[in-house]
Amino acid sequence: MLLFDAHLDLSMNAVEWNRDLARPLAEVRQRETGMTDKIDRGLGVCTFDEMRRGQIGICVATQIARFVAKDNPLPGWHSPEIAWAITQGQLAWYQAMEEAGQLTQIIDAEGLNRHVDLWQHDPPADAPIGYILSLEGADSLITLGHLERAYEYGLRALGPAHYGIGRYSPGTGAEGGLTPLGRELVVEMDRLGIILDATHLTDDAFWESLDLFHGPVWASHNNCRALVPDQRQFSDEQLKALIERDAVIGAVFDAWMMHPGWQRGTTTPQQADLKIERIVEHIDHICQLAGNARHCGIGSDLDGGYGTEQTPMDLQSIADLQRLATILTERGYSQEDVEAIMHGNWIRRLNEIWS
Repeated sequence: MLLFDAHLDLSMNAVEWNRDLARPLAEVRQRETGMTDKIDRGLGVCTFDEMRRGQIGICVATQIARFVAKDNPLPGWHSPEIAWAITQGQLAWYQAMEEAGQLTQIIDAEGLNRHVDLWQHDPPADAPIGYILSLEGADSLITLGHLERAYEYGLRALGPAHYGIGRYSPGTGAEGGLTPLGRELVVEMDRLGIILDATHLTDDAFWESLDLFHGPVWASHNNCRALVPDQRQFSDEQLKALIERDAVIGAVFDAWMMHPGWQRGTTTPQQADLKIERIVEHIDHICQLAGNARHCGIGSDLDGGYGTEQTPMDLQSIADLQRLATILTERGYSQEDVEAIMHGNWIRRLNEIWS
């Protein structure tokens, strides 16, 4: 079954982790043997081959570069201009992968539906993977003029926040609402028709953004606070607000967002008995709030700065996401609803947005 993954940090893995995603997964892992600069070295799960094996024919792929001020302890770049340059390097990598036939950019409904048709009708073994470009955290936008430049090269979704204090909005682990720049950003996104990704927004910034922004909203990779109490997840009130805006919410497979009480760097998937099926609890919860399955999708965030040390223990490759279809069927979901969650809801919503 075609799978649409709404959040993959492909260019970050390539440009910052120096991973050649065009190579086999075993080779990528082997090349990182002995490396200690990142906690997930040798434990990655995502390459183009594995995406094709899992029929992940379409994804939302990110650019990401955080600006950090002198007093910000998070890793990041020391000026917005440097952060912008990093995102441009990431863009260059996407373009190089297009030239190599690995990827193809999707910017409108015509391109989306043409690509869906390719992947649903016996695609060749080396079929390009379609990607919709998103920016995770807006720090790298030096000015609002840079947002329009980004739209021109294909940016179609944007999350104003990531972790910590941001130039446009605080994010996960921080507090407060949009900055004055952030309020201007949301209005400009509305004008350009860029999708607002509510993921990572603080509670205050979430409600402020929804008040200011009248265009399409989604949450590319978010689970449920009712099941995993943490600011990073959405409360039922927030989920209901997204449902009212006809948003799709992508189920994320980072273990600490799936399992309550997970201690990053300490808890193991085996200790938590964490398996892929746990994500269905989050999907079920959203379906119950909505009264249907129209608002659930996948936004795995696999290799988003972590590997198998922080994934379900039965997920050793991104291709294992295909198991979710069987699990949903066994839980009583209809074939129509399974297809909607695996790909249909994202495709439907994008067609609505781009029409």
